[in-house]
Formats: sequence, structure tokens, C-alpha cells
Amino acid sequence: MEKSNIKEQHSSFRAAIDAFLRDRLQTKLDKLDVEDPKRPELIAEHRRDTWLKSAARRVMQIQAVTHSLKAIHPDARGTNLYVSPSDLHEHDLVGTHALGSHFVMDVVGNAAALDVYKLLRLEVGGRTLLQALTANDDEALQALDDDPAQAQSLREALISLTSEREGGIASHTRAKQLYWLVGDDAEDDAQYHLIAPLYATSLAHVVHEEMQEARFGEANRLARHARREGLPHDGVYREYRDLAVQKLGGTKPQNVSQLNSDRGGIKYLLSSLPPVWQIRRSVLPVNAKSIFDRTFGARPAVRAAIRVLQRLLLSERPKNMDTRDRRDELVDRLINELNSYAEELDLRNLEQGVEQMKRVASQDVDMKIEPTDVPGESDVVLSLKRAKPWSLIRRDEQSLT
Repeated sequence: MEKSNIKEQHSSFRAAIDAFLRDRLQTKLDKLDVEDPKRPELIAEHRRDTWLKSAARRVMQIQAVTHSLKAIHPDARGTNLYVSPSDLHEHDLVGTHALGSHFVMDVVGNAAALDVYKLLRLEVGGRTLLQALTANDDEALQALDDDPAQAQSLREALISLTSEREGGIASHTRAKQLYWLVGDDAEDDAQYHLIAPLYATSLAHVVHEEMQEARFGEANRLARHARREGLPHDGVYREYRDLAVQKLGGTKPQNVSQLNSDRGGIKYLLSSLPPVWQIRRSVLPVNAKSIFDRTFGARPAVRAAIRVLQRLLLSERPKNMDTRDRRDELVDRLINELNSYAEELDLRNLEQGVEQMKRVASQDVDMKIEPTDVPGESDVVLSLKRAKPWSLIRRDEQSLT
């Protein structure tokens, strides 16, 4: 049976926990023989009260984070950070703060205890078990244990997933470190702060999902096909060119973090190189009755403006001032493109004329365009260098008798 990507809906957290434990138990029992003596032991371990007490002990082996250290270096040991994006300072640059209240937290620590995190991710009514326990929800507490005191004890242990771990803030020799001068005396070591950059794993996960959707999503696949075939399409086509992929964690991405394991260790790197302009060779519209036949209409900006203008004229938009202004704007755009094309044709004629003059062996021609005192006008300055007007030809002939 194929696994469904749709989350199973449960009426209560208790039902969700029971289904979660049944699935985990069945997965392990399927690997054992029917007569295997380990089966009764596994069944006992997966009783709800027994398993939850074990989870409460093991939760200290993992930590919820939004910024992780191990992604910087797999052998780094130090402080990770968990902070709600909505609590961060807002600014114009892209950062974790842009996620707001809708974000996915990551988990680092002992990979063998990640099942506790999966428990706390169980969702009922649009809330996770961790969110419900943090809010001290009565229904979530009753799902842990019928005894209120025992349920409260389990709650305090489980919600410590997002708490800071003991030991204080610490960096590591394998971590990135930057000493930042905060005073005026660069020779005074006390005037430096040590900055230790961390990996914004929650933000990276959102970027990863966007990249995956753009590369392999059905909606973008249809848009890509329409663009390639020149077909009309109502959707938006997204493309991220020159992507690089970095693998975090090698063959064991779960050793870095849970979200890194979910991503298969893939980290997308956007290209930060400046654009490389491809200069298209322009030719004169030779053997054409009119530039409007092919050459002018083939310009990308002209094609785009004509498509928009055509849709506007064929639409049933009201005949008001807004429609007329939009039409005039598109017509002006086409006129500007026509003026630009005319200037390019004049320049091409000059360039081809200079090339013809350079073919004469006894002269060299250089062309410069210089500004004038009149706005919008320029002077074309031709410099002609002539060599000696005569040439010497020597011919040696020998006759054989």
C-alpha cells in the first residue's frame, strides 16, 4: 500500500497519540518473526503510559531550534538558538523575521530521540501537540494521562523541548567566529564582541520548499510547458537559474537536524554572480519591404507590449479613462521602441560604413560619438589616418635554360 502524503485527521490528541504509537509498533513488529521473544517486550514498551514516560526522559537529548550550529560544521558543539520569528526585529532584508508566526521549527540532538519530536508534531484542529501543551490545553493534558498531576509532569518535560539547555552560551573551534569591535580602541580586547553565526534552518526550509515547488511542482511544470511551446497560460512561471546544491550531513543528514533529514541534506544556494549579458548581433533589415514585417516585431519588448495591447483591446473592459490611459501607455511604449530601433539602424549604417572605409589598405578609420551642447544630440567624429599613398612591389624572376 502506498503511503499517503495527506496527514491523517484525528478527533482528539488522545486518538492521535494512540494511532502514532500503533503505527510505530506495527512497523517494528513487521520486522520480527511471529515467534520472536522480543515481540512482547516491544508491545509493553509502546503502551501509551510507558512510552510517554520514556519520551519525557529522552526529550532532554534533543532541542527545538530555528538556528542551528551543526549545519555550519558537523563536528561543532555549542549553543543553538530557538526564537519565534515574530519576536525578531523587523527590517527590509530577507531573514527569519519574515516568517512571522507561520514557521517550522527544527530539532537537533540525539537522532535516536527524534521520535519524541514526531510525537509533538501531531496535529489536531490546526494545532500541534506541542502548541496545545504550551498553551496548557485541557484536552491535550488529558491525552497524556488521566491523572492531572502526572499529566502536568509529562507536559513540563515535553515542552522543555524549546527551552535553553544547561551550560550557558558557548561556541566551538569548528564554528564560525567573528570578533566585532564595539568600542573605539582596536587594541583593547575588552572592546570586542564575539559573534558566532548560526544556520537559519527554519528560513532555509521555506526556501527549500519554494525551490522544490518551482523545479518539480505540477503548476510550474504546466507553466514551463506553455512557455516552451509558446502557448497561453494564466499561471506564473518561476525559474531560478544557476542554482548550486550543497549536501549537509553526507550519507547521514539526520545527524545535522530533523529538517535537514527531511530535505535529504539538500541546501540550495542562489547565484550571487552579476548578470552576464549576451550581446545579440544586429543586422540591417536587408531585402525587407518594411521593418514591421519581421525585424521590429521580433524585438522582445515589442512582442510583450503587443500581447498586452491585444488582450486589452479584445477584453470587455469598460470604455473609461483608465482603459484609455492603459491603451495610450502601451502605444507610447511601442513608439519609444520604434524610436530606439531607428537610432540603432542609424548607428549600424555608420558602423558598416566605417568597416567599408577600413578595407582600404592605405588608411585606418576610427569613429567616436561625443556629446554636444544641445540636449539629446551627439556628434559623430571620424578620424582618418592615411599611410603613404604609394606602395613598392618587388618581383624576382629567374629563367632556367
